[in-house]
Amino acid sequence: MAGYVCLTFDFDAISVWLQRNMLTMTAISRGEYGAVAVPRILHLLKTRNIKSTWFIPGHTMETYPDLCLEIYKNGHEIALHGYAHENFNLLKPEEEWYIMQRCYDIAGELIGENPKGFRSPSWDLSSRTLDHLQKLGLLYDSSLMGNDFALYHCRKHEPISATEPFSFGAPTKIVEVPVSWSLDDYPHFEFVRMPHAIMQSSHTPAMMYANWYDDLKYMLRDFDEGVMTVTFHPQVTGRGHRFLALEKWLDLLMHEEIRFCRIDQLVEAFNRGKKLGQHRPL
Repeated sequence: MAGYVCLTFDFDAISVWLQRNMLTMTAISRGEYGAVAVPRILHLLKTRNIKSTWFIPGHTMETYPDLCLEIYKNGHEIALHGYAHENFNLLKPEEEWYIMQRCYDIAGELIGENPKGFRSPSWDLSSRTLDHLQKLGLLYDSSLMGNDFALYHCRKHEPISATEPFSFGAPTKIVEVPVSWSLDDYPHFEFVRMPHAIMQSSHTPAMMYANWYDDLKYMLRDFDEGVMTVTFHPQVTGRGHRFLALEKWLDLLMHEEIRFCRIDQLVEAFNRGKKLGQHRPL
């Protein structure tokens, strides 16, 4: 069974450290390295004729406008990712709406067309976010984890109680392109020293890519035109040994029955009635 792989890149750059209030020169320099890694990733994708989707905070677009425009000119999709990698659940309603509008305008002015998608920073939507996406006319979100290989329509938020059965809200027009922490390079590789905890990951790239390859093989075996969405961060995967592993993984996938696609293209096909990710085990 054929399928699709969506390579997505969260180009957080400096913004992710602003959100954590880690403002020392060393922390900020880690964000600067993300911009150093982007050209090598673009070159890799170009040599293999792969198109991808980039979720870029407004802060990154304004800090590195030429680099973000270069991503777009290489045929990749530019989608929204907050302004300074905010936690939307900690914002007031008017603050969240202001950020959404601001980032929508920043992206539109940069690339000359309206963005179509959104990914919440840290994959944590607020109860208001879907309403904001619909007001802006966006087509999709890629922050939730209610499926693995199938696109679906996001539901309206309903109050949640620990003493009553869960109430499923009515579907919205926003299409969900599901993600997973297991298909994200950051928790596998990155080291972060925070005030009260340490995120210490030192997995070898071979371990992560072996897991990802098995996920793909399962999708191709049991799903009809499934969609596998993987998430990279330039400041993580741009490091030498990880970059070499990415090259090898992409070359391995070239021999599988898959197509690399931008998310917006698959969402538009889904909205036209295309069935994606139907479970049909042999």
